[in-house]
Amino acid sequence: MEKKRVVITGMGTVNPLGHSVAESWQAVRQGVCGIAPITRYDTTGRKVTLAGEVKDFDPEGWMEKKDAKRMGLYAQFAMAAAVEAMADAGLSENGEEDRTRWGCVISSGIGGMDITVGETLKAEEKGYDRVSPFFIPMIIANMAAGLVAIRFGLKGMCTCPVTACAGGSNAVGDAFRSVRDGYADVMVCGGTEASVNALAIGGFTSMKALCAGADPDRASIPFDAERSGFVMGEGAAVLVLETLEHAQARGAHIYAEVVGYGATCDAYHMTAPAPAGEGGARAMAEALADAGVAPEAVGYVNAHGTSTALNDAGETAAIKTVFGPHAYQMAVSSTKAMTGHLLGAAGAVEAVFCAMALKDGYLPATIHYQVPDPACDLDYIPNEGRAQRVDYALSNSLGFGGHNACLLFKRWEG
Repeated sequence: MEKKRVVITGMGTVNPLGHSVAESWQAVRQGVCGIAPITRYDTTGRKVTLAGEVKDFDPEGWMEKKDAKRMGLYAQFAMAAAVEAMADAGLSENGEEDRTRWGCVISSGIGGMDITVGETLKAEEKGYDRVSPFFIPMIIANMAAGLVAIRFGLKGMCTCPVTACAGGSNAVGDAFRSVRDGYADVMVCGGTEASVNALAIGGFTSMKALCAGADPDRASIPFDAERSGFVMGEGAAVLVLETLEHAQARGAHIYAEVVGYGATCDAYHMTAPAPAGEGGARAMAEALADAGVAPEAVGYVNAHGTSTALNDAGETAAIKTVFGPHAYQMAVSSTKAMTGHLLGAAGAVEAVFCAMALKDGYLPATIHYQVPDPACDLDYIPNEGRAQRVDYALSNSLGFGGHNACLLFKRWEG
């Protein structure tokens, strides 16, 4: 089967930096930090008090009130991002096109945990037969994809990769393959997460995975020698992928081209990455081979860069393994310094940032970088973003369970 060229024609996002792609990208260019004290619950006496929350989110800006009431927050975020992405792509909700070849892949690592917490507390007080009839549909991780498919009539493949922090990139990569290999003409894809709640933060705190500091400017500090854990973020991003022929036939705007995807497993440990980032290195190499692109052609890597000791050193080693001497010639940054870590939505948000970086010729900074680490010695675009045109951008996502996903994007020259 002939492989199709795949392009990005629409994007949408809600995240700690903004409620749209334009607002979020402007914040990225300005080096804004979306991390602040948690407002969702009382953190008195808790070790972790910071998160990257979506600010002032009102779901009725994107959906009917009755529909929002039947969705968990993670699904509301996904719907908001999808509405923006579809409008941006110029695709209506009720078009006359044959949508049996249009699909949906939206990841979530945890789903509606906030609903689980609330309904469990209610059940303990009033009895378990009194939980909401919408409890199960509101918590299952696949429902964001299902609801988006219902709203836009997407009748092709509809699925949800649940691969922890690699999920958003797996969603985009799986959608890319579906379009490239001829199984779909249009795919709506991305990731969503809403895990800033007392239970989720408590679980990650007990794992000693989160930064327990109180200063937002020194909390999420990827590749900095003083990094001490990641900061939880939340939000969603959705991208519309199409065959080039389909996009051009309808005169669609094109942001960038998706050209490569690699997905591997460490098969090593529940939470720790394989030594020297071996699995991540294979994912990067696979993405390059998938696209037929030489390592030296890549000008920018949006790193997974979580601000944990093991991830940042291991990912740096993996980049050196794949790119050799060129690793020191290209730019690398982690936008998690601004957004925090959005878990299953991270790779999708970062895919949006990569597409915008290629389109605008601007590479995001790793903000709040101060103390160099000998184990992390690449060009991390410290503190100030950089006006620089690159032809290829790589995005890494590495998840608990040993999941690794890597996407390769190409600058559109149409």
